[in-house]
Amino acid sequence: MSDSQKESFARSSIRIYGRLLGYVKPYWLPFAVSIFGFMIFASSQPAMAGMLKYFVDGLTEGASAQFLGVPLIWGFPLFIILIAVYQGIGSFLGNYYIARVSLGVVHDLRTALFDNLLTLPNRYFDNNNSGHLVSRVTFNVTMVTGAATDAIKVVFREGMTVLFLFGYLLWMNWKLTLVLIAVLPLIGLLVNSTSKKFRKQSKKIQTAMGDVTHVTSETITGYRVVRSFGGETYESDRFEKASENNRLRGLKMVRTGAVFTPTLQLVTYGAMAGVMFLVLFLRGDATAGDLVAYITAAGMLPKPIRQLSEVSANIQKGIAAAESIFEQLDEEPEKDTGSIERDRISGRIEVKNLSFHYPETDKVVLQDINFAVEPGQMVALVGRSGSGKSTLANLIPRFYSHDEGEILLDGVEVEQYRLRNLRRHIALVTQHVTLFNDTVANNIAYGDLAGAPREAIIEAAEAAYAREFIEELPQGFDTLVGENGVLLSGGQRQRLAIARALLRDAPILILDEATSALDTESERHIQAALDRVMEGRTALVIAHRLSTIEKADIIMVMDKGQIVERGSHAELIAQNGYYARLHSMQFQDEKPVV
Repeated sequence: MSDSQKESFARSSIRIYGRLLGYVKPYWLPFAVSIFGFMIFASSQPAMAGMLKYFVDGLTEGASAQFLGVPLIWGFPLFIILIAVYQGIGSFLGNYYIARVSLGVVHDLRTALFDNLLTLPNRYFDNNNSGHLVSRVTFNVTMVTGAATDAIKVVFREGMTVLFLFGYLLWMNWKLTLVLIAVLPLIGLLVNSTSKKFRKQSKKIQTAMGDVTHVTSETITGYRVVRSFGGETYESDRFEKASENNRLRGLKMVRTGAVFTPTLQLVTYGAMAGVMFLVLFLRGDATAGDLVAYITAAGMLPKPIRQLSEVSANIQKGIAAAESIFEQLDEEPEKDTGSIERDRISGRIEVKNLSFHYPETDKVVLQDINFAVEPGQMVALVGRSGSGKSTLANLIPRFYSHDEGEILLDGVEVEQYRLRNLRRHIALVTQHVTLFNDTVANNIAYGDLAGAPREAIIEAAEAAYAREFIEELPQGFDTLVGENGVLLSGGQRQRLAIARALLRDAPILILDEATSALDTESERHIQAALDRVMEGRTALVIAHRLSTIEKADIIMVMDKGQIVERGSHAELIAQNGYYARLHSMQFQDEKPVV
């Protein structure tokens, strides 16, 4: 590593650690109490060594020996008890209040990370797998607290212990103590060189842990696919590799620490050996008690020095974890530059000269799209997969921002609406239904809809033809649906999502393959409900089954990001073009076998 790289590494570490300590500031009072407690604890250490001087000297003086003005036989045991109480108070104050700080920092960081996730744009989730994001909130935050609080605990407690012991040793014999002090620069060099290794290895461990979480999350989410396609062996091998990689990374870090600690001990004890030699060689007129007290105090030094050296590993782990956390927190949130808010819109959609490509790619997804939808009209988008249908639907609620052309709602560019207000006017039902591990009622009345009257929830469920199966559930509307609605069928989940959209009562409905998971009978019921609910509302329907959109006012056929045909069902069939071919192929596929 070059000098400039070393300098950059040091500056980066200081900057990250300084930012991390900012999360400790709100807890300055318990933090100050804990430091005071550690000071009490540290100051008791020289006292433990010092009292041995009186004990050893008292043994030579016999029964006349005094300790703090009272006979040694009573004074010495009483002093031991008082020191133990004094040290115990310090230990309690230090450990309890630093734990309050630590748990507070964990909570604040996790909350900040989670709240940050709620504001990040879609592209961030497109570019980062969920396992690494979850690992950051769980594993990385824990590593950070090791640097933010646990390391500080060791630095202050053991650091002050070292200072008090050195102060006592200097007071006892400053010449001998200089021998011990001379070894400190060598210890500093060892710690500095090892710190770089710890940080580098810790980053790799966190990445490996993210891989473990990612594989686990994917397997749990897709367990039905894993079992039905015999993927158990593949997933087991994939997890074993990720876990083995994590094990090897951890082992490498342990090896670094395992070499570092004995090396440091060798240096420390080497200095101690030198001091012992000098104590015996230059005894002078020191009493036996003086020598015992000095040697005991010097012998107490290696433990706190070793712990201080080992804290470097925790700090570097924490800095590496904090770096990944701050990278996420520094991500630019979803842009909301709009200022317009409206209580209600009529639902007129107009798209002018719209072109779009996803960020960081050159591939054009939509090209020169133009159309207008009047309030109450139903517009259907059809075309093969990858033609740009869903992308177009995603641009209306601004899940992605367009940079060419215009999307107008009631004559106002969507970018000019405040995001929350814009999305309040749109009800979205997608092919991939998301339900939460909550009651049926709470899944229908979710988010802005929370607190909706029970009557309105029941009415929405009835309109979505969901009430019948809901009332057959063990607790009806109060039944827990399991993670992502695992206890319900695909059709039932879809009907709950449609009920949620109906309860929203928004002027614009976007249905992205909303009936794809329904059986024929359910689809017929849903279609009837949608026909009723779309009255007076603008509906943008993306459909695979062409039979579901034959009543659409306008059908737009998309191919390679462009609208290649548009018109009513009858008009497009008469044109005998792209739509007519799609319809003919699907009709043949769906024709019953006799």
